[in-house]
Amino acid sequence: MNAFHLDPAMKVVVQGATGRMGSRHAQLMKDYGTQVVAGTAGASGRREDIGIPLFDDCAQAVQATGATASITLVPPMDVLGAVTQALDAGIRLIVSPSEGMPVRDALVAVAKVREHGAHWVGPSTPGIAIPGRMKLGFIPDVSLLPGSLGVMSKSGTLSYEVCHRLARRGIGQSAWVGVGGDAAKGMRFAELLPFFHDDADTRAVLVLGEIGGDEEEELAQAMARSCFTKPVFVLLAGASAPEGVTMGHAGAMVHGGTGSMATKTRALRDVGAEVFTSIQALVDGVVASDV
Repeated sequence: MNAFHLDPAMKVVVQGATGRMGSRHAQLMKDYGTQVVAGTAGASGRREDIGIPLFDDCAQAVQATGATASITLVPPMDVLGAVTQALDAGIRLIVSPSEGMPVRDALVAVAKVREHGAHWVGPSTPGIAIPGRMKLGFIPDVSLLPGSLGVMSKSGTLSYEVCHRLARRGIGQSAWVGVGGDAAKGMRFAELLPFFHDDADTRAVLVLGEIGGDEEEELAQAMARSCFTKPVFVLLAGASAPEGVTMGHAGAMVHGGTGSMATKTRALRDVGAEVFTSIQALVDGVVASDV
């Protein structure tokens, strides 16, 4: 698999561009500066003018425009088909915001993405962004500000709030990747670490995690292996969740010796990360660090 990277000038296909969400967000992403060059018709088959060229499938769109990225604004049961179509067309970065994608479909999609040497962000992701230059997904403009903080997050709404508060205090983001809260997904925190390590615009990393699963512990292990030296600030949500109960996200399940607030906090602090359990404490900590 090629190294994950974000190109602010990448050409993007919107799969499902004629649906209600697809047409609206295609325009919003264009307005932000994203190079949205094509769309494919959604399940409705509607072909009204939405301000971008429309094609029957992703292969036609890629052949006509040279697009290298796509966003799948389709219903959850259609995400696997959209991902497969994008991969077969030569797309190498796919973003899937849809919530509720079946786990089996997600596992199949992960295998296909790896087979093609591509990258898939999602499902259930708010999207990705290079503030001031491009965004793919639903990240609100009010939370985006160019800066030096690399953001990776499981929760969309939590990341919106945290980054909005930081932006109001003058701290922006170098890049933003919402990995989503599902257990089976395309990108995980640890896989993003090399990107933020190598990114010259990133001076520190903000991780917005939660109880459940082992993604944060996995990140800590990757930090130790790579001797990651940039400051890392972590907010862990869900401190009061009982063990064995799924809370909100499909991946937020505590299982015995992993996934708890205590195990995640210990693992991250052992590798030098600053861990917080409230938004205000995190914001104050980041501001005080002068990143």
